[in-house]
Amino acid sequence: MLTFLAELSWAFPGLNLFRYITFRTGGAIMTAALFVFLFGPWIISQLRLKQGKGQPIRSDGPQTHLTKRGTPTMGGLMILSGMVASVLLWGNLANPYVWIVLFVTIGFGAIGFYDDYLKVTKQTHAGYSGKMRLALEFVIAGLAVLAIVKVGQPGFATSLTFPFLKNVLLDLGWFFLVFGAIVVVGAGNAVNLTDGLDGLAIVPVMIASASFGFIAYLAGNAFFADYLQIHFTTGTGELAVFCGAVLGAGLGFLWFNAPPAQIFMGDTGSLAMGGMLGTIAVATKHEIVLAIIGGLFVLEAVSVIVQVASFKLTGKRVFRMAPIHHHFEQLGWSEPQVVVRFWIIAVVLALLGLATLKLR
Repeated sequence: MLTFLAELSWAFPGLNLFRYITFRTGGAIMTAALFVFLFGPWIISQLRLKQGKGQPIRSDGPQTHLTKRGTPTMGGLMILSGMVASVLLWGNLANPYVWIVLFVTIGFGAIGFYDDYLKVTKQTHAGYSGKMRLALEFVIAGLAVLAIVKVGQPGFATSLTFPFLKNVLLDLGWFFLVFGAIVVVGAGNAVNLTDGLDGLAIVPVMIASASFGFIAYLAGNAFFADYLQIHFTTGTGELAVFCGAVLGAGLGFLWFNAPPAQIFMGDTGSLAMGGMLGTIAVATKHEIVLAIIGGLFVLEAVSVIVQVASFKLTGKRVFRMAPIHHHFEQLGWSEPQVVVRFWIIAVVLALLGLATLKLR
């Protein structure tokens, strides 16, 4: 919204700063962080008041988690409110990619919110039907990918790019709608599975957001895209502002989610953040790079798939408990050890993913 101030730069030259994505990204980070810092305590008190017993804790999980009873969930509302306010303030609202990513983020957040609501009100781990939830996610993701294809360049918008290869494109045609939707839904649910320990999900989300903010800025800039030999995606540079807002809101949320957590992210936040990352990856044509930068989320999701498949086929479990972060807890790692070590893995994977920008 503040981008309109750049039109007054003829009278006040300093206002020309509002044309620059880098300046507005910095503003988005600070605004979102400040919003969550200021309103976070009030949101937590309201959620604690309305939820009573808070998020149900699994009795068959690590016994140390039983001390977390009474902690409110739906902390994703803090992240989403700070992020949305910041994007609307600092983003270029004439850019269609901003609205597409907002649509998925809020849509997935609404699905997660309803799931959290059912868990809290019924005091059960089961939300609503998994099939119904996936169906809604695919509808939202499919519409978003269709919009990305319509906004993008014909032919290129439906193509798959490959890291390390600068001249290779695979045009998937209309199958790209299915592929893109799978990326978005997969990312949403992978982040959702990672959210199981205090601070475990939010920091990798911030790392991935910062990485994709950098990618979006470079891919959306014709000069940098040509220099790095990556595919230029017109208009996606504005998504750097979006990623900055997520980074700022995440920093504010981490203040309250750091061990011992005063609030849990819940499906409200994890589904929204995952869907957001998946959509930005599709828009910037870095879907495969998402699997590298978000490799921690992939590992968590694969651990659940392997565990379920192994138990159904053989009656035996591969891991002591899935997702895999619980496996390490059962091996004797303390919660802070698991969280910090997983953060380190997320940083290393992000660096590997960013290396694909130059190694071509």
